[in-house]
Amino acid sequence: MPLLPESWPTIIAPETPLLELVARGSVLYLAVLLLMRVMPRRTGGELALMDLVFVVLIANAAANGLGDYSAVSDGIVLIATLMGWNYLLNVLSYRFRFIEWCVSPPPIPIVRDGRLLRRNMRRELLTEEELMEQLRREGIEDLDDVKAAFVESEGKITAVRRERTVRET
Repeated sequence: MPLLPESWPTIIAPETPLLELVARGSVLYLAVLLLMRVMPRRTGGELALMDLVFVVLIANAAANGLGDYSAVSDGIVLIATLMGWNYLLNVLSYRFRFIEWCVSPPPIPIVRDGRLLRRNMRRELLTEEELMEQLRREGIEDLDDVKAAFVESEGKITAVRRERTVRET
């Protein structure tokens, strides 16, 4: 069993045209980002949408680059394309509110003044039991103590406590 490959160029030299790799990476990145954008926010856990897409696609590109059927440079070009899109969308979302909205949707209110907003909860596939579990983790046991609660863009549930005033007699 040989320790070194017979031909280094077959490992390093790209097997796929570079523009095809860039096009495939671009389409894949943008398609997965779009598809994840229409899914309920809690689907991706607590990662921001762009981060989740980026990590999944980088892992896949790296795995393909390590396989027997593909040159290492193909994986490197694909990873560089994904990194480029991730960086570009981060810059654009910082500068343009519309791009920010596209890749990171605004928070959705699910509780207002102690009352459940069931339509928004349905849209996010959030049950009352799941909401109460998250509120208990924040030390809130009663909905009356919640001024507002939101499902954030990365799927995390946040709550704002209602301030109680104590009357003096």
